[in-house]
Amino acid sequence: MKISIITVVYNNVNTLRDTIESVLSQDYADIEYIIVDGKSTDGTVELVQSYGNRIQKFISEKDEGLYDAINKGISIASGEIIGLLHSDDLFHKTTALRQVVEAFRQQQVDSVYADLHYVDKNDTWKVIRNWRSGNYHRESFRRGWMPPHPTFYVRRSIYETYGLYDTAFKSAADYELMLRYLYKHNISTHYIQETLIDMRVGGTSNHSILNRLRANREDYIAWKKNNLSPSFYTRILKPLRKISQYTVLRKLNLFRS
Repeated sequence: MKISIITVVYNNVNTLRDTIESVLSQDYADIEYIIVDGKSTDGTVELVQSYGNRIQKFISEKDEGLYDAINKGISIASGEIIGLLHSDDLFHKTTALRQVVEAFRQQQVDSVYADLHYVDKNDTWKVIRNWRSGNYHRESFRRGWMPPHPTFYVRRSIYETYGLYDTAFKSAADYELMLRYLYKHNISTHYIQETLIDMRVGGTSNHSILNRLRANREDYIAWKKNNLSPSFYTRILKPLRKISQYTVLRKLNLFRS
């Protein structure tokens, strides 16, 4: 079973090598690795080219942002399963993709997701936030739940049936897509109860209060755009769910697992 991994990058040569090596070190053989670059000028292109055919598909051209670039990668992917690994992120273990494929095979589902660590951008061994997803229940979306997007793997047929990322969203297209797939269309999913991804802190939707507020507003728009009605508390609970994930608070016993 072939799995396509898509990395989107723009002028991020400092961390991209770690991301590439993380993919190439996976112990699962049938991987199609795709890198979509937004016409970088910092040495990113040269770095990718230095790996030769170990990276199966490479695009370097102007795009309309992150989600447009992801859609480009999906459109050229040939794997039965598609996953994303952004240029700041790493696989937590060399067995991650094998576990993903085994879950699809054993559970016969449309998608899988797992747990994620937010890690220090300089010291990736230092865990800042531990995102434990928990088992999926459809109504959990109304209580502010969502799976960690970088751990969300989907069959290519689902993208073909229900559409790609909506590029009208600036920071919540991932939430909208998962809401559309899991909640609206009720695709099947399985929770892998292990950490598969290490994500450096500082993501687009979280690196400023302004961006967080915009993302929260876009979360609401995602429901309305799909002709769905969130509960009045959905937008409140979604950011609050993150508080107990911070390692420092757990160490102080302010929150428990």
